[in-house]
Amino acid sequence: MNKEEIDTSDPKDEWMTFHFSLSNPVGPGQGDVAKLLRRAADHLDALGDVQVGDITFNSAPTAEEDDLNLTFYYLRQPRRR
Repeated sequence: MNKEEIDTSDPKDEWMTFHFSLSNPVGPGQGDVAKLLRRAADHLDALGDVQVGDITFNSAPTAEEDDLNLTFYYLRQPRRR
């Protein structure tokens, strides 16, 4: 994933919450939590300096491996330090 530039100059974005969801591809490794977390970290790095407000994790059983899903909710504002 390439680093994307986030334009924080639009005043409409000041209080708007954005989100993205990730899951592993169907098949071998679908239930690999560590793999999903690494992919999520790469995605967050690509977003740049954003403020994450919430993360949800879901695991649903399938015939093979569990179907995992992560959703991140964030603001397009620098994180608090």
